[in-house]
Amino acid sequence: MMSTPVLVSGSALDEETARAELYGLLATLYYAPPTAPLLAQLRVAVTDAPAAGAFLEAPWRALVGVARTMTDQEIDGEYQALFGGVGKPEVYLYASYYLSGFLNEKPLARLRDELRKLGLVRDLAMSESEDHIAYLCEVMRYLIAAEDVTSANLASQRAFFTSQLQPWVATMCKDLQCHPKAHFYRFLAELTAAFVSVETEGFELLA
Repeated sequence: MMSTPVLVSGSALDEETARAELYGLLATLYYAPPTAPLLAQLRVAVTDAPAAGAFLEAPWRALVGVARTMTDQEIDGEYQALFGGVGKPEVYLYASYYLSGFLNEKPLARLRDELRKLGLVRDLAMSESEDHIAYLCEVMRYLIAAEDVTSANLASQRAFFTSQLQPWVATMCKDLQCHPKAHFYRFLAELTAAFVSVETEGFELLA
């Protein structure tokens, strides 16, 4: 199960903590419809960044804003309409689909190999496969926040991000942003795309 993150709310959090918490929030929001307590927390979140003009400030403010205009039931219904139900979802949240056109294909097998090298295995309580966007965000949160420096370090973060998230997440975000049924999740996709852009730029500086 995904942990409920503490929302990023001010300059007291350092950059690494803020990154980990944002990955945790994305994992939670993509894994399942948000709970009432999480939505209540989101609706009262601070929307001004510590530094004026911060790149993520506008999409974060927009996400908080749309959460304030929608009911819990509307957001839950939107999640089910986009990602739930029986059969083909409106929008896929799986890396294998975007990288190969099919679910449970070679990209998933390669991901599992990479996870084994990091000493990570899927929690049996998790209903989704490891290439679900929520799982991948949770892995990134772990690689940033965990105390085990043998796997939780910048080199591991960069390797995992560039192989497992960067190649396809922007395309998934575009699918969500233009989907007629997406309202809350359109703004979540905009925040996700902006964050992925920031992460990509940051990791490129490490190359």
